[in-house]
Amino acid sequence: DFFKIILGSSSPARRAILSDMGYEFATMSADIDERAIRREKPEELVKALAEAKADAIKLNLVDGCADRDIRDPPTLLITSDQVVVSKGVIRERPRSMEEAREFIKAYSGDRALAVNYVLLTNLSTGATKGGWDIPEICFHHIPVEFIEEVVKEGDMTCVAGGLKLTHPSVLPFIKELVGTADGVRGLPRELTEKLIRESLEVNS
Repeated sequence: DFFKIILGSSSPARRAILSDMGYEFATMSADIDERAIRREKPEELVKALAEAKADAIKLNLVDGCADRDIRDPPTLLITSDQVVVSKGVIRERPRSMEEAREFIKAYSGDRALAVNYVLLTNLSTGATKGGWDIPEICFHHIPVEFIEEVVKEGDMTCVAGGLKLTHPSVLPFIKELVGTADGVRGLPRELTEKLIRESLEVNS
């Protein structure tokens, strides 16, 4: 079956995961103000953000869906969002070094959830399929020196939750991961694969 994929994300990790899955795809990023979208529950927040990204990208796709030939190969748009939940608090990308420091300190000797929502929009039919994937990460004690070092580096803290959990320097502090590393990186493979299959079934 021939179909096209658009990954609605500028995240290098998501691009790498989708490539590893063997797909060729175009990328577009959604220009939305994520802070303007608020929900109390993390599951609802990531879903609302993934949907808002899809809506923004659909507006940017000039050809829209109306003038498509029914024989054209289906185009699937993948959008997703992730937040980290620690001590009952939703943690997005930290806005300052101070906030990043606070996030990482909260993980020390505790646990966190990486709450993902992946949304597939079949641009040919307008049908959508989505689902959640929520890995849990249990941490050992994280020394203050390490936190200071990471916060200074900056590129380790520019992700949801304020810490690249799959970075080699972080791995010694992870006691247990319940779920998958790609779920922690922001694009759970199994869920994405399942949604791609389901979205194509609707089409055939």
